[in-house]
Amino acid sequence: MSFQDEKISFQDEKMSTQDEKMPSREFVVLRLGHRPERDKRITTHVGLTARALGASGMLLASDDEKITENIAEMAGHWGGDFFVKNNVNAFNEIEKWQKDGGKVCHLSMYGINLPDAVSELKKEKKLMIVVGAEKVPGEIYELSDWNVAVGNQPHSEVAALAIAMDRIQEQDPLLKTFEKAEITVIPMKKGKKVIHDNEIKKEKMKNKKEK
Repeated sequence: MSFQDEKISFQDEKMSTQDEKMPSREFVVLRLGHRPERDKRITTHVGLTARALGASGMLLASDDEKITENIAEMAGHWGGDFFVKNNVNAFNEIEKWQKDGGKVCHLSMYGINLPDAVSELKKEKKLMIVVGAEKVPGEIYELSDWNVAVGNQPHSEVAALAIAMDRIQEQDPLLKTFEKAEITVIPMKKGKKVIHDNEIKKEKMKNKKEK
C-alpha cells in the first residue's frame, strides 16, 4: 500500500466512525493573563489544546507575537484553519461576541461544577471559552454567561480546557480530521508511524516514472 493510499484509508476509517458530519458549532478560546516571560509554554499548550479539540481560534489578551507565530506554524504543519489573534482587548472581544449572538463560558474553580452546566453548554452554537492565568479581573465573572469549574481543586488551565471541550460536544472531538495536513500520525498498537506530505509526493513521482 502506498503512502497516499494508507493516509486516505486511515482518514476514511476515522470518518466512518461518525454517522454524520460534526454539527456546525463555533468555539473560540480567549486567553487572559498571559505573561510573555513566564507563560510561553502554558499558553502555547492552551492554543494547541483548543485547536486539537475543535476550536476555530484563540484570542490572546496580551502582546506576544512569538506565541502567535509558533502556534500558526504548528497549525500549518498539522492542518486545519486555526487562527491566533494577538494583543486583543478582552472586554471588547467579549462584547462583540455577545452582540453577535455568542455566549461566554469562563473556566474558574469558583464557578458551578461542569457536570451541572454541560446540558446548557451543549446547546450553544457559538461559544467563547475564557481561560485565565494567575489573576482574572472581577468584571470577567460578571460579563460571562457561565462561570464553570472543572472541579473545585487547583490544577492546570490546560487540563480544564481539555476536559470542558471534550464534555460539551455531542460527538467525540478526537475524531476530528484536519484538512491540508502536512503531517499525519497513523495510530498503532505498537511502534509509531508518521506520514509526511513530502513522502506522499515522492511516492506519486515514483509511480509516474514507473508508468
